[in-house]
Amino acid sequence: MIKVAILLALAAVCLAQTPVPCESPDQWEGMRVMTDQSKEFQEIAKYSYDAANRRTRAIEQVNIGKEKDYFDVLKIYDQNKEYRLNLVTKKCNVTVPSHPFWKTGVVPGSKFLFEAEAGAASIPFEHLTVQNWDITFDNGAKYAIAVTSPTCVPVFAAYYNKEIGFLIENFFDIHAGISDPSVFIPPAECAGL
Repeated sequence: MIKVAILLALAAVCLAQTPVPCESPDQWEGMRVMTDQSKEFQEIAKYSYDAANRRTRAIEQVNIGKEKDYFDVLKIYDQNKEYRLNLVTKKCNVTVPSHPFWKTGVVPGSKFLFEAEAGAASIPFEHLTVQNWDITFDNGAKYAIAVTSPTCVPVFAAYYNKEIGFLIENFFDIHAGISDPSVFIPPAECAGL
């Protein structure tokens, strides 16, 4: 009887250590680099993310092949609007976002892959713990994300489906919260559109 109790206790301890999907912060700012090598596409952006109000802002340098362009892109999903200001020509286009709002983080139902230390693991304060997760959706699309543990700050994400292809996002210099809420006000060049 004691052996059974010990075995059950050990099983409970092991199961308790299995990570569960975490929630990323609802509001943060930082840098995002998005790439699609098959299209020779790279976007480097100062990125503001607000899941609570379903909106994002990206000040982008977009590289497609050898061409470069610069944009200020504000997406306000609750209004179904995307403001895209070309920072060179100062021309603003207002359209609907090309995709629904995507909450950055570990998708419920994701499978835990592994945990690793990024940086110099043996030096205090020179590393962080990263958890890696993935999921395959019913439509065949695949999503993988690496987040810090225990704070669930996104570090890396990859998305694949047949229509879009393979997109990779890297996040860095992340700060919790929105330092200037006016970042979600459309640019003056877009007023009245």
